[in-house]
Amino acid sequence: MKKVNLLGLGAGLLAALSFTPEPVMAQESTLDIVKSRDVLRCQVGTPAPGFYSLSDDGKWSGFDVENCRAVAAAIFGDPDKIEYQSVTSAVRFTAMANGESDILSRTTTWTLFRDTQLGLDFTTVNFYDGQGFMVNKDLGLTSALELKGATVCVLTGTTTELNLTDYARTNDLGITPVVFEDSNVRDSTFFSGGCDAVTNDKSGLASIRAKAPDQSIFEILPETISKEPLGPVVRQNDSQWNDIVMWSLFAMINAEEMGVSSANVDEMKANSDNPEIKRMFGVEGDLNTGLGLGPDWAYNIIKMVGNYGENYDEYMGPKTVMNIPRKGSVNDLWTRGGLMYSPPFRQDLIGRTPGLLWRSGVPPFGPASFIAFNGGTGHGGD
Repeated sequence: MKKVNLLGLGAGLLAALSFTPEPVMAQESTLDIVKSRDVLRCQVGTPAPGFYSLSDDGKWSGFDVENCRAVAAAIFGDPDKIEYQSVTSAVRFTAMANGESDILSRTTTWTLFRDTQLGLDFTTVNFYDGQGFMVNKDLGLTSALELKGATVCVLTGTTTELNLTDYARTNDLGITPVVFEDSNVRDSTFFSGGCDAVTNDKSGLASIRAKAPDQSIFEILPETISKEPLGPVVRQNDSQWNDIVMWSLFAMINAEEMGVSSANVDEMKANSDNPEIKRMFGVEGDLNTGLGLGPDWAYNIIKMVGNYGENYDEYMGPKTVMNIPRKGSVNDLWTRGGLMYSPPFRQDLIGRTPGLLWRSGVPPFGPASFIAFNGGTGHGGD
């Protein structure tokens, strides 16, 4: 099932709605709402190569789209039970806070303000990025520091706009921002020479260039002027839903770490002697119970959506229009020098071993007694 709800077309209406930082229907969990509705509402951006593209037959695909497909696979065993909502940058947070969407997955930067003052929670990072500039090669520029007095196209309501202002002030560049709400208007203006440069996350610049009538005439300047950790967003005060979205992404990362892909997941689930693979795919233990999902939740993600590396190669890698190499980058696995890292799929003994009969809250004899009883010092990886 695939539905499209172009929330971006109703930007004025959404902006007029009251901003309510508390979750809609707070007494009912998001998981229960999604199950009852029988479809996941996934908020993406306006169509752009790499992260979220819309085909002529109405099918969404892309690197950020896969986050939503993974969550749908975990819940329903069907990655296509999704209603996609195409939302502009200016109204995305209002749409989330007002309960229009279950998950926001559209190149959104994790910042302190957004994570603490908008009624939203960032789950984890699916792409480490940084802001840069793209120009026409005819300008002959080799550095962003040569943009003194330039006009720069930028989306409004974004960290990109704020970073541009900071960078221009810090380096006394006298840049004039030319702001847009619609990314397509921004891009067409830049392509036609309406701005000297365009600024965005560097992955976003690659996406913009992929839409150009002639990609060869544009180049991305070397400077990276910010940190832009991107990842899925949910509403606050629903820790179970936060965990489902976060661990769905971790499942894709962890599967790649362990060499499990959509092609071999059946064989690995049936025959692997690796205890973590057995726990992850529900062969042993009950890691699924805390999420409120079935034992096959992670298996369904890898079988139907693939691991992190498979999706990177399909939408972001050198063989795509994005052409962003992963090898040796921060988006590579930690075992290869990158930052992509999943916490362990580990079954703890808490609540199972005599003397540790509690599952949450304060240990029965107090923290100090618990440390002594557990035979540990409270330090290290315990």
